[in-house]
Amino acid sequence: MSVTPIEVHIVPATAEHQEFLWEMLYLSLYAEPGQEPFTREIVHQPGLSKYVEHWGRTGDAGFIALVQEEHSTDMQPIGAVTSRFFTNDNKSYGYVADDIPELSLAIVPGYRGAHIGTSLVFALLDELRRRKYPGVSLSVSPGNPALRLYERFGFREVGVEGTSLTMLLRWDG
Repeated sequence: MSVTPIEVHIVPATAEHQEFLWEMLYLSLYAEPGQEPFTREIVHQPGLSKYVEHWGRTGDAGFIALVQEEHSTDMQPIGAVTSRFFTNDNKSYGYVADDIPELSLAIVPGYRGAHIGTSLVFALLDELRRRKYPGVSLSVSPGNPALRLYERFGFREVGVEGTSLTMLLRWDG
């Protein structure tokens, strides 16, 4: 697939982006080819809603990718990467430890394959290192093309939860 180069602006995710983060949570859900797509309401189930609810709490980190709309000065969000801490008592799908945040990433379908995910992940990893977190985890379906992106960054499989891989990237040794 050939993607036209575009100018992307990466900005910190704030509480003002909450509605877009809900959309990105939905787009982050991977359905295997031939599988019925998820309903949009699924993101409001407790196992998923905790990734976005009350965005901006202590420890949350994230970035939004914006592009300028054609023939306009308005900026349109087209992707997001976030990380959030979970606990042993409130585990997420990619939970590894209380001191390791979990990464979530999604790109609007028409913009996938243009290295926007790579730019977003670079921004988040830089921020997490700046905050001196020991690493970051994630959950990904083995058939999800994003798996290759995570492997390029050095994420390694550390477990399986249901039908998804739990992956970890540590930089503290």
